[in-house]
Amino acid sequence: MKQIQRVVRNVHPHWVGDGFPVRSLFSYAEDAAEVSPFLLLDYGGPHEFAPADRQLGVGEHPHRGFETVTIVYEGGLEHRDSTGAHGKIGPGDVQWMTAASGVVHAEFHSREFARTGGLFEMVQLWVNLPAREKMSPPRYQEIVDRQIPRLNLEPDGGTVRVIAGEWNGVAGPARTVTPLCVFDLRLKAGHETTAPAPEGHTAILLVQHGRVTVDGKSLAAGDLAILERSGRDVALRCEAEAMVLMLTGQPINEPVVGQGPFVMNTREEIRQAIHDYQSGRMGRLT
Repeated sequence: MKQIQRVVRNVHPHWVGDGFPVRSLFSYAEDAAEVSPFLLLDYGGPHEFAPADRQLGVGEHPHRGFETVTIVYEGGLEHRDSTGAHGKIGPGDVQWMTAASGVVHAEFHSREFARTGGLFEMVQLWVNLPAREKMSPPRYQEIVDRQIPRLNLEPDGGTVRVIAGEWNGVAGPARTVTPLCVFDLRLKAGHETTAPAPEGHTAILLVQHGRVTVDGKSLAAGDLAILERSGRDVALRCEAEAMVLMLTGQPINEPVVGQGPFVMNTREEIRQAIHDYQSGRMGRLT
């Protein structure tokens, strides 16, 4: 079994725009090699929003060189981008955006959520792309809750939603560029679960609610554990009914050079990305 390498906890929240109170639990700026192929994880909420007469969020901004994976648990989001695309996701839905060569977009609370207010909770994950894919055409996968398979964990241990990768031969709907898994676990107190995690792959657990024990260490709500790459699989014991996001992925053994919303392999590629955005080559929102 994989063992815990380190635990991240007590991270102070900050605001992204005026709509997303998030805790950045890891970032490529400090942990690029350790968390590869992942780059950043922002856990947004849970946060109660009052009804508003406008959509809160973050305005026009670019991305190049990676993917963003947005999972909504409570509330609703809308996005629009420089390709003319527009989408909306709600509880249980996932937006998997492969920015690759470049996308300019904006993300806001959905019109319905802005009008009613309520509890908001989401995760946004950044996933690196290998050098050969960083300048490929951008694309979107909008995955609604009903498309995501759910498996019962035996014996009566809860459920898992398979967003990406495979669990016991059941594949998630997300198409990934490199081998990785995204599992959304709901665990029942007093039960143990063994989650699949390949030898040599990065494995990360985010406890969103409840409490679990891994490798003899107790993890509470808001804690994130980065596991060692040696060993296979992860043993979890649920101490209090829990909601856990589990990530695994094959590391990308390439240089990571980033600046804000651009993550490439060289400083020259970053300069080119900035120039391309400023000159309008990534498009503009209209």
